Amino acid sequence: MKFGTSGLRGLSTDLKGRASTVYATAFGQYLLESGHAKEGDLVLLGRDFRDSSPAIAETCALALTRLGFRVADCGTVPTPALALYGSRNKAASLMITGSHIPADRNGIKFYRPDGEIDKADEAAISDLAAKLDRPLPEGVMAGKADIEDRSGECAESFMARNAGILPPNALSGLKIGVYQHSTVARDMMVRLLSHYGAEAIALGRSETFIPVDTEAVSAETIAFLKDWAQSLTLDALVSADGDGDRPLAADETGAPLRGDLLGLIAANFLNAGTVVTPVTSNSGIETAGSFNVTRTRVGSPFVIAGMQEAISAGKDRVMGFEANGGLLTGSDFAINGKTLEALPTRDCFLPILAVLSLAAAQKKPLSAIAGFYNLPVAAADRLENFPVETSARLMAYLRASQENLAEFLKPIGKPFTASDIDGLRVTLADKRIIHFRPSGNAPEMRCYVEAETEQAASQLLDAGLNRITHWAGQN
Repeated sequence: MKFGTSGLRGLSTDLKGRASTVYATAFGQYLLESGHAKEGDLVLLGRDFRDSSPAIAETCALALTRLGFRVADCGTVPTPALALYGSRNKAASLMITGSHIPADRNGIKFYRPDGEIDKADEAAISDLAAKLDRPLPEGVMAGKADIEDRSGECAESFMARNAGILPPNALSGLKIGVYQHSTVARDMMVRLLSHYGAEAIALGRSETFIPVDTEAVSAETIAFLKDWAQSLTLDALVSADGDGDRPLAADETGAPLRGDLLGLIAANFLNAGTVVTPVTSNSGIETAGSFNVTRTRVGSPFVIAGMQEAISAGKDRVMGFEANGGLLTGSDFAINGKTLEALPTRDCFLPILAVLSLAAAQKKPLSAIAGFYNLPVAAADRLENFPVETSARLMAYLRASQENLAEFLKPIGKPFTASDIDGLRVTLADKRIIHFRPSGNAPEMRCYVEAETEQAASQLLDAGLNRITHWAGQN
């Protein structure tokens, strides 16, 4: 088990049973010892549609009950819905999800009563788990927890929040496909778009879990989107990852919009004053709005920390987003005559509503909306099942000297500047950008690029991935 950029992750077979018992117990003990909760307090549980999620949730519930907590089941709800409900009820929560990673893996996202855990919390929980990671007393995993059902209340609370963001019928006239696959956001997405007057068409619903990565959309998913867009004459398509905290929006041709573009559009929609975003987000963001930009490492804990620093410095209208499109609000925002309360965890709904409302208001296709921002063309992909040890050796080699970096990039271009905030982000002499970064929660090596044209970006991405593969084969 390992904490990455977004919670605890591991193989489903490992997480079921013993590991989930250990980490749920460690989390509960941490809440008690740190003063974030006391015996008898409420802890919420949510989960995605993976086959392994119900069993992991049940094990976590039993572990927390044995520590004296009251446990409530919020069912299969989006992670931001669980986080909002937990915040309003001053309750800690656990979301059982592996987000976008393959179905044979799963994970747990942890929330204190006041929000998402940070890196210091992760370290403390890991230490407690290590102390617990010994033969468990016989029968400790036996039995069944007494759990309250809060699923309907949790979902409706989040639906009500999103139903007040836009004016009535703000999406009237739009025909929008909803790629439902196995995301927990699927039914609420159809309801919400219909609420705003759009014709929402449910597509591709699956009872088998399908991992959808909104930051590196697969060729298979793009083929689905393009076919639906053409055959149904859609104005847009929308979807989300498994736990509904990362958005996917595609234009009228079925071409996905970059997640950081959705975040940028949402920042302007909210009239943000400060935007916090990782180094992997598009380099053109700084000049695309009237806000200040802070760059961080990849992962919501770092974005949240950046938002907290801005608020502590007296800034208002503070928000953040990641390159995957997940949007976080650190401040309350005034919108549509209402106050949208802060929700400092990734959310897929707000950025989707922001871009669709812009298209409806301007009566322009989404492709034109995207083109207006004229950002450098960005692309990203990953090498799956790439050993963590190999990633570490590669990054150590690239960082060891300028000569190593220049030699590695020789077939691609000459390095001009480099940043190692997270991974290694290199600006080449011709102003193209290539960024190598090991995944924080899976055996994957990621590559991000920027160039002037789609063809140039695609070529640079292929070249970057090929260099990684070649180096790994030689070393």
